[in-house]
Amino acid sequence: MADARAAAPTWDRRRWVLLLVLSGNMILDAIEGSILVPAFAVLTTGLGRSSWETQWLLAGFAAGFAALLLAGPTLAARFGRKRVYLAAMAVFAVASAVGGLTDDLTLLVATRVVKGAAAALTAPAGLAVIAAEFPAGTQQRRAISVYAVFGAAGFTTGLLLSGWLAALNWHLLFVFPAPVAIVLLIAGWRVIPDAPVSAPPRLSKALVRNGSLVRSALGAAALNGGYLSLLVVLAVQLHDVLGWSPWQIALGLLPASVPLAVSVPFAGRYVARFGTAPLILAGAVATLAGHLLLFARPDIGDYRGGVLPVLLLVEAGFVLSFAALNMQSTATVAPELRPIAVPLYQTGVQFGAALVLPLTVGVAVAVDAYRPAAAVIALAGLLAVAAASGEFRATRRPSANRDEKRSPTNTIESERSSS
Repeated sequence: MADARAAAPTWDRRRWVLLLVLSGNMILDAIEGSILVPAFAVLTTGLGRSSWETQWLLAGFAAGFAALLLAGPTLAARFGRKRVYLAAMAVFAVASAVGGLTDDLTLLVATRVVKGAAAALTAPAGLAVIAAEFPAGTQQRRAISVYAVFGAAGFTTGLLLSGWLAALNWHLLFVFPAPVAIVLLIAGWRVIPDAPVSAPPRLSKALVRNGSLVRSALGAAALNGGYLSLLVVLAVQLHDVLGWSPWQIALGLLPASVPLAVSVPFAGRYVARFGTAPLILAGAVATLAGHLLLFARPDIGDYRGGVLPVLLLVEAGFVLSFAALNMQSTATVAPELRPIAVPLYQTGVQFGAALVLPLTVGVAVAVDAYRPAAAVIALAGLLAVAAASGEFRATRRPSANRDEKRSPTNTIESERSSS
């Protein structure tokens, strides 16, 4: 046993720094997905705009993210993974600095779109570098676990940073990532390998017609869109109705993010025990229950009775289905097609936020009421349940592919950081 341990390769200083750089980038991308939520009402007032206009700061980041996800592997193959990664980090830093120095909403939205596009080029590259630099087996799984934990913790970190920075000056919400990105850029330039990248597979009809991939992407898109929309609606009400500050709102929204961050390291275990399809369906049902509770009581009167139960139900849904959805999305995809299947799935996830949030806020502003907005969120939840039910039925058919039952526990590398 001692000889086996001695013979096993160990992580040197460069590998540790490399993992920290990639994980730091992952948490930064996740932070960007949540940092504006607690401060949404403050931003709307500070910019002198309507909620409909302000929400594009959130939807724009998701849209930019979705727009370049599929192009990322091709760009990396053509120009080199390291060059694309560092260029995207530099663009991210510049866009953050520009965003922090302007009061113009159009320019702010543009910087958010650019930052989303930059994140789309760096986030997928992280897993690819880990797969290439860390030996397959225990060491690679360990590196991926660290990477996933950072990503899952990023959303919570973004909420807390929002409360703190908004209390100082809302411009800091946009500019704070700039110095962090510069540090990661310098460190990445030193440790990210400049290895050749093979051309990714083309997006084929067979992949688009893969039922499990399509259902997973559709369900995750609905869950992600409904989740972000629900948090924004609740954040606005906590500010307008209960008079909460961004810091109080950030703390109040933690039940919708902390449980997932804590559960990520154990995701592989409960997926191996229960399977992906049952967990996805259970998660979609729990999320829909939270949506329906909000629809039943759209005008909150207090936090404990009106907000907390909704947050706990929705987060329970994410704890159950987050990892399972990521795994199931590539469960029936041939290994050689996974480099394009994963960004295809993540594109759907990001487009969910980019589509559902504007629709939700637009309805709320148009009718000046929260029940119609809650109805839009509930419809997203229903779509997630429908997709999950279809996947559950498909995996229970006698003719179900064996790979569909075997692959999920071996595809943890498809996990992200936000949803």
